[in-house]
Amino acid sequence: MELVLLQKVKNLGGLGDKVKVKPGYGRNYLVPQGKAVPATAANVAEFEQRRAEYENKANQIHGAAETRKTAIEGASITLKANASPEGKLFGSVGPRDIAEAFSAAGHPLEKSEVVMSEGPLRHTGEFEVPVHLHADVHTTVKVIITAED
Repeated sequence: MELVLLQKVKNLGGLGDKVKVKPGYGRNYLVPQGKAVPATAANVAEFEQRRAEYENKANQIHGAAETRKTAIEGASITLKANASPEGKLFGSVGPRDIAEAFSAAGHPLEKSEVVMSEGPLRHTGEFEVPVHLHADVHTTVKVIITAED
């Protein structure tokens, strides 16, 4: 399936690129999310007419992500969790917990923006957690997990 990208997609391409993807990925994710349109002659012509509008929108989204990055850089949160005397958690701290804690602290963050490639946190301590706010905007935040009294 050949598509024209309407915005930058990680590991796929940038604005205006013609890409070939598997039909399910294009039909079930890229097109419904508004990230791409089928590469028909009419869609390509319409894209070229509205290219400046799409580029402006992409720049605004990127600028907003950069603003959020400067606000969230260096920020840290402390989460209290039920833990054993050795520091092992009874349960875990995942992306949803981290996103909710940052949102409550005044730094809006989505669960999907918190990247925990090694899985949820299962011990007390300080952790550097990567956050991807946009395809090009990445930062890390500090998460401190302490045991409940």
